[in-house]
Amino acid sequence: MVSLFVNGKKVSVDAEPDTPLLWVLREELQLTGTKFGCGMALCGACTVHLDGQAVRSCQTPISAAAGKKVATIEGIGASPTGKAVQAAWVAHDVPQCGYCQSGQIMSACALLASKKSPSDADIDGAMSGNICRCGTYNEIRAAIKEAAVHLGGKSAPAKAAKEA
Repeated sequence: MVSLFVNGKKVSVDAEPDTPLLWVLREELQLTGTKFGCGMALCGACTVHLDGQAVRSCQTPISAAAGKKVATIEGIGASPTGKAVQAAWVAHDVPQCGYCQSGQIMSACALLASKKSPSDADIDGAMSGNICRCGTYNEIRAAIKEAAVHLGGKSAPAKAAKEA
């Protein structure tokens, strides 16, 4: 039995120690907002927070989460950072197909929790490995900058133009 805190609630799951956190979240806890993308920690669709750090849940064994705090897309909106990022995502029309968005938002929230005024290089570094097949990278960058402003960081540029 492994005990951990998921979105502020203590849970215990009966899973093998090497079971990926992703499968525990999706199959045992029915938190399906975290997506399976590649299974190799390369695409970012499965990103969650483990004690505040963005991790790829498809390659994180449940044993590594024992006793720790896990935040998923279902719970991130309860934080001021999560609320700001989600509002900026909507304002900038970031989602297209939406499949990667939970991982994108989780990575953006981890960045803004640690750096209130991220530079373009900071954003590139934090978002590296989060693949968006729809190519909304300009909108993602603009949304992160707007969320930073909302959270008290530096000014954001004008809204990114939609590509035709």
